[in-house]
Amino acid sequence: MLELITAGGWLMVPILLCSVLALAIIAERFWALKQEKVVPAGLVAQVWKLHQKRELNNERIRLLRDSSPLGRVLAAGLVNIQHEREIMKEAIEENGRQVVLELERFLNTLGTIASITPLLGLLGTVIGMIKVFSAITALGVGNPAVLAVGISEALITTAAGLSVAIPSLMFYRYFRGKVDMLVIRMEEESLKLVEVIHGERESGGELG
Repeated sequence: MLELITAGGWLMVPILLCSVLALAIIAERFWALKQEKVVPAGLVAQVWKLHQKRELNNERIRLLRDSSPLGRVLAAGLVNIQHEREIMKEAIEENGRQVVLELERFLNTLGTIASITPLLGLLGTVIGMIKVFSAITALGVGNPAVLAVGISEALITTAAGLSVAIPSLMFYRYFRGKVDMLVIRMEEESLKLVEVIHGERESGGELG
């Protein structure tokens, strides 16, 4: 492996750094975007029960806000529970936009890695071919070993760049879709709470 990295030339350094960064982002996002962490099951039902018991004090709302992204969105609405439905919804939507930005954290970086690593590989290909033609110009085609150095550099950097870019792009698309799904779930749960509190929805099993 070390021989391949060395043969690939200096461009292997940024490609390897991109691979380490991409791996770290993928692992972190897998942890951060678990559905049970973002949209805990039964949270709206718990909040509704507390509301019915008149136990939704400032401390409870603070704990709710710190519990999960959905809890943060719901807490923004509960702070305005004494106001009309539209004001409560606006508070939820405004806070929801901030939560979405947090869910999308590092995804742009992962997308950038997926875009630039093939270009780094292509640059390595160009540099390798330049070395090949320089060797041909200086020594002719009689020394295959000299030509092999440039060709191997070109192929190794291209392969390395694609090896980082392909999984990075796959996970970028996957996490984008997951964020969209989680946002839809948070919108549904938040709307349930608003409608139940304002008497527009029955508070039966639908909150579970």
